[in-house]
Amino acid sequence: MLFSERLNPLAERRRPKTLEEFVGQDHVMSDGKIIRTIIDKKTPYSLILWGEPGSGKTTLAGLIADYCELEYYSLSAISSGVADVRKIIEKGKQNRSLGKQTLMFLDEIHRFNKAQQDAVLGAVELGEIILIGATTENPSFSVISPLLSRTRVIKLNPLTMKDLERIVDSTLTNDILFADFNLEFEDGAKESLCAMSGGDARRLLNIFETAFAVSNGKCITHENLEEAVKNSTLYYDKAGDKHYDTISAFIKSLRGSDPDAALYYMSKMILAGEDPLFIARRMVIFASEDISNASPTALNLAVSTYTAVKNIGMPEGEIVLAQCASFLASCPKSNASYMALQRAKSIASSSNYEIPMYLRNAPTELMKKMGYSKGYKYPHDYEGHFVEMNYLPEEIKDEVFYRPSSEGNEKAIAERLKSLWPSKHK
Repeated sequence: MLFSERLNPLAERRRPKTLEEFVGQDHVMSDGKIIRTIIDKKTPYSLILWGEPGSGKTTLAGLIADYCELEYYSLSAISSGVADVRKIIEKGKQNRSLGKQTLMFLDEIHRFNKAQQDAVLGAVELGEIILIGATTENPSFSVISPLLSRTRVIKLNPLTMKDLERIVDSTLTNDILFADFNLEFEDGAKESLCAMSGGDARRLLNIFETAFAVSNGKCITHENLEEAVKNSTLYYDKAGDKHYDTISAFIKSLRGSDPDAALYYMSKMILAGEDPLFIARRMVIFASEDISNASPTALNLAVSTYTAVKNIGMPEGEIVLAQCASFLASCPKSNASYMALQRAKSIASSSNYEIPMYLRNAPTELMKKMGYSKGYKYPHDYEGHFVEMNYLPEEIKDEVFYRPSSEGNEKAIAERLKSLWPSKHK
C-alpha cells in the first residue's frame, strides 16, 4: 500500500475490494441471490440500492463494476447535474460501439429532481449505461415511476451486531495501521462500539478510529468510546423514512403499553434533533385517540407537556416529555371515542336528516309558535338529572356510536350508559 493510502480515513482504507471482504447483506449476497448472481454470471442490469448510510451501497456498486468488467463512473446528485450525466451517457454510447458496458453510479439519486432523473431514462432503456442509484429514502416517493419501472429496487439492511464485530476483528488483523498494534478492548467495549454504530459500518469505523486516537494505544475503553461519540450526530432524516419509522414505532409502543420501548424511540428522536414540540403534539393526539376516557387525565398531562416544553425548551423539556411518555404508555387504553367519531362521521357525511323539533333553538316567539323546542324535557328537572328522550334524528334513533370499553375509567362510563340506555347499551 502506498504511503498516501495510509493517510486515508480508516473507513476508506477498509472499504471492501473483493467479495470475500464484503460483510453483511446475505439476503442479496449469498449464493443464488440477486447481486451474487449478477456478479457470478457477469450479467449486470440497472439497480436502485435503498438503504441507510454505511450499509454498503457504494461498495456494492464498485464490486459489480469490477467483477463484471464495466467502465465505472461515480457521481453524487448533490454536486452533479444533467451536464455531468450526459457526458457519461455519451461515453457509454462510445463504449457500447466497442462492445464494452458502462456503469454510472449515482449516489443520493433522490436529490435529483424529476427533470434530472428524466435525463437518465433514455440511456437506461437503450442500454447505453448500466445505472446503479443509491438512496437513503424510499424510492417509491423519491424516484420517478418510469425510472423505477426500468430498474430493480434492492433494499439493504443495517448491519447486524455479528457483521459489525467481524469488521472490527478484520480491522484489527488486516488494516495497515492497526495491524501494527496489539490492540485490545476493555470488557464489553467492543460490543458497545458495535451498538453505537447503529448498523452503519462507516460510523463504526469512524468511532473506532477516534476512540483509538484518544486511547493509550493499547486498550480501547468505554471512556474512549464515550469521548469518540461525544457531539456526534445520529443519522435521522427529519423529512424521510427514518422520521416516519421512528415516530411510528414510538406511537405503537405507547399504544402497546410498553414505556421502555416508548422511551427508547423518544430518546432516538431527541438525540437526532427532532423537534420536541412535534413529539409533544403527537402525544396530545395519542392521549385522545388511544387512551381517551379510559384515563381522562392523560389528555390534561399531554397538553400540559406541550405547554411546558414550549415554554422551557430543551434540554430540560426532555424530562417533561419522558414523564408524559411513560405515563401514557402505562395508562389503560381505549379508542372508543375515536371509533365513535368515525362511525358518526360516516353517517353524517352521507345523510341530511332533520333535527327533531324539540331539540331546535327557539330564540323568537314566531319560532316557538312553529313548534321549535316544544316538548323538550330539561334533564335537571328529573330525578338523577336524567330523562329518557330521543336526541338523534328519527331515522337513526337506534344508532350507537360510542361503545365504551371496560378499561380504566371507561368501565364506569359503560356501566352508567347501560343503566341509562338499557335498550342501546346491552
